[in-house]
Amino acid sequence: MSRVQLALNVSNLDDAIEFYSKMFNATPAKVRDGYANFAIADPPLKLVLIETPRDEHAEYQHINHLGVELESSELVEKSIARFEQLGLVESVEKDSTCCYAVQDKVWMQSPDGAPWEYYTVLSDASTFHATIDQKCC
Repeated sequence: MSRVQLALNVSNLDDAIEFYSKMFNATPAKVRDGYANFAIADPPLKLVLIETPRDEHAEYQHINHLGVELESSELVEKSIARFEQLGLVESVEKDSTCCYAVQDKVWMQSPDGAPWEYYTVLSDASTFHATIDQKCC
């Protein structure tokens, strides 16, 4: 099942988990240091929470990134081919560690700068990302 992903920056992870657990009547599928995700059945949604401190001198952005979770690497490959034909591909990542998971993905950016990813999770990971210079979230 494909589903839309919404990744939000939150200033307090525990408060956000409590709020979204009540709102969607669901518990997180994964909780790690500064990170949680929900696999919500109704509505079909992958909700990702990333604890991000607020900077009092900068505008706080609530949306971290948007995405569509796909069922397989084959569907990611089909998405890459389609988006390349349309000239939308910003970058492609294979076997990349992001959000405590190993993933295949393709990144695009909306005309207003919203980052979008089409991705699949290959396996769980023990770290948020593999390298400091990685684009992840």
